[in-house]
Amino acid sequence: QVQLVESGGGSVQAGGSLRLSCAASGYTYSTPCMGWFRQAPGKSREGVAAMFRRSGSTWYADSVKGRFTISQDTAKNTMYLQMNSLKPEDTAMYYCAAGSSCGRPIAEYRYDYWGQGTQVTVSA
Repeated sequence: QVQLVESGGGSVQAGGSLRLSCAASGYTYSTPCMGWFRQAPGKSREGVAAMFRRSGSTWYADSVKGRFTISQDTAKNTMYLQMNSLKPEDTAMYYCAAGSSCGRPIAEYRYDYWGQGTQVTVSA
């Protein structure tokens, strides 16, 4: 079992920045792939970024490429999502996820464990 706890969400104006954190615990060795997803009201969940923790390889959705950065602190077993140049369309509930298969597409079927989510609201 793997437990994931997100934090760092909040409200920010367009153009601002936020950093989300995802603390992982449990048998994390079985889930080398970590991802960030988001879901806006009335929309399906969207894969935003992913990282293969063992190599550091990363993948990004086109909508966030160049603005968001996924990273990790292996000592703390924590993953981060640095979000810069935020836009109102980035408003969503953000979830971190852990799984065994990384790559494109950043899709839900690759992930077995999910956090509870953290809300990000970007105002114009």
